[in-house]
Amino acid sequence: MAESSRMRGYFGIGVERISKAMNVGAVMRTAHAFGASFLFTIAADYRRSEGERADTSAATGHVPLLEFPDVESLRLPRGCALVGIELLDEAHEMPSFRHPLQAAYVLGPERGSLSPALVARCEHVVKIPTKFCVNVSVAAAIVMYDRTLTLGRHLPRPVGTGGPVTMPAPHRYGAPVMRRRARSPKETGSSGR
Repeated sequence: MAESSRMRGYFGIGVERISKAMNVGAVMRTAHAFGASFLFTIAADYRRSEGERADTSAATGHVPLLEFPDVESLRLPRGCALVGIELLDEAHEMPSFRHPLQAAYVLGPERGSLSPALVARCEHVVKIPTKFCVNVSVAAAIVMYDRTLTLGRHLPRPVGTGGPVTMPAPHRYGAPVMRRRARSPKETGSSGR
């Protein structure tokens, strides 16, 4: 069973105002590997021909790429929570964050932060607990791994060193449960005495 088939919900991942196409390509390749449903850029200086040098999986041939010229143009599927990844004091730390089932994660530029306009649109802002910021493609990989870890269908970690050797059996749905409604005395022909 493929990893993505065991994942609950869906996610997309994108970048804002990024200027290094190789970073975008690395984010896209990693997103493709983690089973992203869509990719997006916002006000990015992205040249696909350059980014494809890092995206050796040709992610945009398999996963839709949405390109928005600015924050105001950003459109996400209904019910999809926008989650900013940023080192802000008020941000939730990733190990304590519950990922939404439908989420779009967005990361900022290489030498900057998410714009205030984009942070204002985020339903959640999350930070990776590091001493300083890491490369944008590394941060994206950490976010997607954490999502897989928390929303994927995996066996619990063993108490000792090592790992489990078998996967859980596929979930089986049982037969429908028919609940009987209480019949009124009129239906039963009883006077209720």
